[in-house]
Amino acid sequence: MTIPEISLEFFPPRDLEASFRLWDTVQVLAPLGPRFVSVTYGAGGTTRDLTRDAVATLHKHSGLTVAAHLTCVNATRAETLAIAQGFADAGVRDIVALRGDPPKGAAGFEPHPDGFANSCELIAALAEAGPFTIRVGAYPEVHPEAPNQQADVDWLKAKLDAGATEALTQFFFEAETFFRFRDACEKAGIDAPIVPGILPIENWKGVSGFARRCGTSVPTWLDEAFTAATRDGRQDLLATAVCTELCSELIEGGVDKLHFYTMNRPELTRDVCHALGVTPKAQLENVA
Repeated sequence: MTIPEISLEFFPPRDLEASFRLWDTVQVLAPLGPRFVSVTYGAGGTTRDLTRDAVATLHKHSGLTVAAHLTCVNATRAETLAIAQGFADAGVRDIVALRGDPPKGAAGFEPHPDGFANSCELIAALAEAGPFTIRVGAYPEVHPEAPNQQADVDWLKAKLDAGATEALTQFFFEAETFFRFRDACEKAGIDAPIVPGILPIENWKGVSGFARRCGTSVPTWLDEAFTAATRDGRQDLLATAVCTELCSELIEGGVDKLHFYTMNRPELTRDVCHALGVTPKAQLENVA
């Protein structure tokens, strides 16, 4: 079986304890040699400063290629591009460009009067601003705000045409979901890499609830399996097996890159990667 290249997503810490957890996560997973690691941006831009600080720290001390998430929410064009320039000045040239989720309680996304109206405008501005590597999101199942999957495919093509070079998908639970989406993208003339997003299931109740809110299908067999495994105290074994099987099916179907949503909890991601043949390459140096 082909050994995949991996990338990893972290979220910025909100307090000292979370900062230690993030660094512990990086220590565990960095030896696997990820292509890059990304740091998320909270809904409504709520973690803007935290993301900037986490990106700068990881770039300076981890030896990893770090990608910063950047959104259009609650900021003017000038403010957003100033944040991007700050990343560039710190040596960070990889950006995951997203429209962003609206603040909690908001009915939907409302562009700032002086801001970018959507992710395509943001991507085009970043592409013009400087030599950034721009990645974007993709939705193998219909986005909650999209009328159908073709609309998602068309929007992804527009983002790539605007200057992005790679897409990272929302998580899903069955390989066939990704393969159908990949086929639709190929039919639309998309030839940029589309990397499956993988969410190892640390807590089934939380993950299944989140999946339903963001439009990800929850297979009946998976719900039943986790209900039984939780009752019997085997949920960790099931989570590792389910995630490893999903990744194996993707690899057998021609996928050579995987993007893991780690939730700043490294053990399950590490175990799955080891099962796929992704083994430690180097030890992370201590923070200077």
